[in-house]
Amino acid sequence: MNDLTELKHFALTHARAQRIAHCRELLDGITTDDGDRPGSWAGEWTRRADALSARGRSLEAMRHYTMARFPYVDGPARQQAQDRGLRSFAAWAADRPIERLELRLPGGTVVCWASGLSRDDPRPLVLMCGGIVSPKEQWAPALAAVTRFGMAGVVTEVPGVGENGLRYDADSWRMLPQILDALADRARTDTSYAMALSFSGHLALRAAAEDRRIRGVVTAGAPVHAFFVDRAWQARLPKITQDTLTRLTGVAVDELPDLLAPWALSAELIASLDIPVAYSASLRDEIIPAADVRILRAHARRLELVDHDDVHGAPGHVAETRLWALLSILRMHGVRDPRTVALGAVLRLLRSRPGRGPRSA
Repeated sequence: MNDLTELKHFALTHARAQRIAHCRELLDGITTDDGDRPGSWAGEWTRRADALSARGRSLEAMRHYTMARFPYVDGPARQQAQDRGLRSFAAWAADRPIERLELRLPGGTVVCWASGLSRDDPRPLVLMCGGIVSPKEQWAPALAAVTRFGMAGVVTEVPGVGENGLRYDADSWRMLPQILDALADRARTDTSYAMALSFSGHLALRAAAEDRRIRGVVTAGAPVHAFFVDRAWQARLPKITQDTLTRLTGVAVDELPDLLAPWALSAELIASLDIPVAYSASLRDEIIPAADVRILRAHARRLELVDHDDVHGAPGHVAETRLWALLSILRMHGVRDPRTVALGAVLRLLRSRPGRGPRSA
């Protein structure tokens, strides 16, 4: 079972990112992580989700089911929550221009949600992905914002998360070019951008070093180098992070340091990236060491760095980060119109609130 204190701490970030109301009230009623009985993590989140689903509020239900399976499926209760979350999102997407893709890639099947794909009128592509605890449904509503600006969007998952059948390993970055290959007849994949949060940001940076179709990377709280090689830091990682990594990689906790070390991105690889990289960092990040931000600052050639006085995922700055990520993609693609000007004004307004503005570098 997971540590309840950690569960509640990290769940707040994901709940706020999904605009879940009355989160603290629900969390206060959870007293165990055992199965789906009353007072349990999966049980309480699922019961709230079931009630929303019964009222036809499919998107809100999906968000609560996503929290019920957080941080990963470890038994029947969380598996049931994940399955119901998938059905709820599919019900919401049925009335929208969103399609489900099942891509057969080397190593397994990867499922995505997509919008804006067209053989007759292919668009530039934004490939979106969350971290090691985030199913694609958590981020898929952002497809609407991407397509509104004349781009196609695809949302997927880190290998091993949700419906991604691949193993999370040193070659996981290859999934991104393989997805581009699979969509080459329905999108302008030679002009692609990655909006890859947390651990998927590491995959995107690694892939961009090999695949020139990726024209820019936007990420937040992504591991880069020190996370993978600093054994003292790894020993202090939250138990949830350690357990999730062991679940996805299939190795024991004490084997993680040796497994992860070769995944580190070198200074030379970072310096080779002749693309814009936008990175949002948290100054009190419990998962990503500050040394990872320093190596980007020292070696990335075209870096936009913003940082927040916050913990991992910057839960106190969700609105700013969401808008900043979208604007960063649009700027990388050269979109300049009254809509982006208006979005920029909103972002400045959000950042002008006392104690909320980031520092930029």
